[in-house]
Amino acid sequence: MTSIRVFLVVVILAVFTLFNFIAALRGYQSSMEKAEQLFDQHLLETAKIIANIHTENTANNIDHNSHIAFQVWQDGRLVASSSNTPQQPIAALQSGFNYSNFDGYRWRTFAYRNLETSHWVLVAERTDLRFTLAENVILESIFPVLVGLPVVGLLIWLIVSHGLRPLRRLANEMGSKQPTDLSPLSTQAPQQELAQIVASSNGLLERLETSLQREKQFASNAAHELRTPISTLKVQLYNIKQTLKQGAETDALEATAQRLEHIVEQILALYKNSPDQYNARFEKIELSELTEEVLAEEYPYFDAKQQQLEFNSCEAHIMGDPFALKTLLKNLLSNANKYTPAEGCIKVSMTKLEDHLLLSIEDSGPGIDAKQRDRIFERFYRIDGDRHPSGEMGCGLGLAIVKHIVELHHATIQVTPSSFATGSAFKVLFPLHQPENSNHQPGTT
Repeated sequence: MTSIRVFLVVVILAVFTLFNFIAALRGYQSSMEKAEQLFDQHLLETAKIIANIHTENTANNIDHNSHIAFQVWQDGRLVASSSNTPQQPIAALQSGFNYSNFDGYRWRTFAYRNLETSHWVLVAERTDLRFTLAENVILESIFPVLVGLPVVGLLIWLIVSHGLRPLRRLANEMGSKQPTDLSPLSTQAPQQELAQIVASSNGLLERLETSLQREKQFASNAAHELRTPISTLKVQLYNIKQTLKQGAETDALEATAQRLEHIVEQILALYKNSPDQYNARFEKIELSELTEEVLAEEYPYFDAKQQQLEFNSCEAHIMGDPFALKTLLKNLLSNANKYTPAEGCIKVSMTKLEDHLLLSIEDSGPGIDAKQRDRIFERFYRIDGDRHPSGEMGCGLGLAIVKHIVELHHATIQVTPSSFATGSAFKVLFPLHQPENSNHQPGTT
């Protein structure tokens, strides 16, 4: 993930460095040109001074390694020179600046004609020494700029961090909102750049709140309103069966009424256990005792299909909501009962791990294809639709409710092949201790 702060600091510092580099390069070139002009002026003045001094023979007090050399010529004869010059002219006898090579160095030369004495004064200065001197002076002026780059980078970092602080506050406020908190953002007097983001976010939250309220109202009203006609329908079917001989038609109607009642109850359960709407009262629960209670309530359904039921438990307490956990167990057990054939096997087991409790419900049914294991927790999704090979009817909400309850308890669920020859295993991993950042604390509503 790319950081906006790092991006801004790097880009600004890169632009600043590039600008300073170009400015330093241009300043270096300009300074070298100016230094060259100053050195040439100094060479010109030196030639004029020598021309106005009566000089004869060789000036032996001029060191051979000196960066200055000179010759004085008259009528093609060398009348005076420094000891570091050859016997030939060190420059053409033509007024002006030039370059020449002698004594193992490159020299900047200047030829000056003294009209009064008819002398040619040839003066030379080593180019390497004058370049080194000029470069040292220029680099000393550039060095503070280079050293100051880390300081500038730190200042840019602090300035950018301060400028992004309102955005960080806004991100923290949005990140700290609970799933059920759809209230507008409370950021006061946002900067001009953030005002549009805050306004758009508040508008989205308002629309989402309205949409959720409509969904809640519809699910609640629809389920409650459907209960009365379903109850009436079941009473009428009972009366019909009492007056008419029992037949396939009345059995089909009764099965349809039961399925419709099951769908309504599942919709109500889904509404009550949805994480964004559910208010849980968490308490310390002995899950094995709760499982035994649910198994006792559901046992007639297993007995009707002569299914073999095995229960292996261990003592383990978890923090949870009793009603929600009973719903989870009933739906998983009902799912195993439906899709396990008559005289099949169902095994319920609990295993205590270090920090978790593993609840496993296995069956010897047809099993679930690996490609469909993630989709079975979607609302209204049923494998092969309503034409399931087992012939069992359903609405596709049971496992969606299970998924919601698992999320409420900060647990995880996965589907794997069972330990039987065929079938599936639903494994729920509960934390033994409620996370500190849990939205549902024990004893709260």
